[in-house]
Amino acid sequence: MNKEAAEDCVEKAVSYLSEGKIEKAEKLLTKSITLHPTKRAEELLEKIKCGVYTKRASSGNTSDDGVRQRATAGQSAKPEPAAEPEYSPEQLDAVKRIKKCKDYYEVLGVTKEATDTDIKKAYKKLALQLHPDKNKAPGSVEAFKAIGNAVAILTDAEKRKSYDLYGADEQHHPAAHTARRSHARYEYAYSRGFETEFTAEELFNMFFGGNIPTQHVYTRQRRFHRAEQQQYREPQSGYAAFINLLPIILLIGLSMMSSFFISDPIYSLTPSQKFSVARKTNQLKIPYYVKDNFHSEYQGSVGRLEASVEEEYLNNLKHSCYRERNYKETMLMKARNFGDRDLYFKAQNINTPSCDKLHSLHN
Repeated sequence: MNKEAAEDCVEKAVSYLSEGKIEKAEKLLTKSITLHPTKRAEELLEKIKCGVYTKRASSGNTSDDGVRQRATAGQSAKPEPAAEPEYSPEQLDAVKRIKKCKDYYEVLGVTKEATDTDIKKAYKKLALQLHPDKNKAPGSVEAFKAIGNAVAILTDAEKRKSYDLYGADEQHHPAAHTARRSHARYEYAYSRGFETEFTAEELFNMFFGGNIPTQHVYTRQRRFHRAEQQQYREPQSGYAAFINLLPIILLIGLSMMSSFFISDPIYSLTPSQKFSVARKTNQLKIPYYVKDNFHSEYQGSVGRLEASVEEEYLNNLKHSCYRERNYKETMLMKARNFGDRDLYFKAQNINTPSCDKLHSLHN
C-alpha cells in the first residue's frame, strides 16, 4: 500500500511540474520518498532542489508538455546557474554505502571480532554523519535506522550470539527472500528478524545525551504464528498433552513457591493502602512512602535507603525525559519533512515536564 501511494504521489508531482507548481511537486515527492523511496522520485526532487524546473517554469520558454516529458523520462537538464544541493557528495556516498551492506558488521564497518567499545565508537562516528537533521541526502533516514539496529544487536551479548549463529531470517525462509528480492533496494530488511524497544532517535540520545543501562535497553521480540502451526498439528493423546503441559505446570509451581520467600519492599514511590506513610529524602527532598511499622521493622541505614529512593526516582525521570524529548524531535522532523509551518510551531511548544523536573533537580 505504501508503494502504491508513493507512486501516486510521484504522478501527481509530475502533473504539478507541468503546471509550474514547483512547491506542491516538491512536497509530494518528499512524501513519496517517505512512504516508499524510488529512484525516479529522488531524481525529480534533486532536480527541483538544483533549480532545474524552477528555471524553466519561470522563463516561460518551455511548454507544459515539454516539462512533463522531461519529468517522466528523467532526462538531465543544464540550469544556468544550478543551485547547490543541501547535502555534500560525501554525505550521499555514506548513505549509498549503507544501502549496499549485507550484514550489521559491514554496516558499522567493523569486523566480527570487534569489541563493544569498537562497535560503540563506530556507531557514534556514523550517527553524527548520518543523522537526518545533519544529512539531507536521499535515504539518510533509512541509513540512520540501519546503524541503530546494528548497534542494538551487536552490543547485546545474547542477540549478537543468535545473530552470528543464524544470521538473517531470509536464509531460513526462501519464499520470503524471493519476494523481497523483487522490491527495490531500499526495502532491504535492516532489522533482519531482530527488533529493539527504542527508536533510532532514542538510541542516538542514549549515546549522546544520557545514561540508560544497556542491559535493560533491548528486548527480544520474536514472532511465532502459533494459531497457524496448531492447524497442522495431529491430535495428541491425553498423556502426550500432559507431557507438553508439564513444564508450564512446573513453572507455575516454582513461581508460587518463590513468592513465599520474597519479602515486601521497604518503600514505594507511589502511595497505596500498604505504603501510606509519606516521607522525603534528606538530600533531594524526593517523596516516598513506607508502611506504618517502618521504624520498628527496618533496621538498616536510612541514609542508604534514601540514596536508593533517589536513584530509582532519577532513573524513572530520565526514562520519561527521553520519551518526551524523542516525541518532540519526531514531530519537529515530521514538520520539516512536509514543510508544515503550523505543525513546526506546535512541535516547538510541546512540553517536556520530566526533562524540566530533571533539570531543576540537577540545578
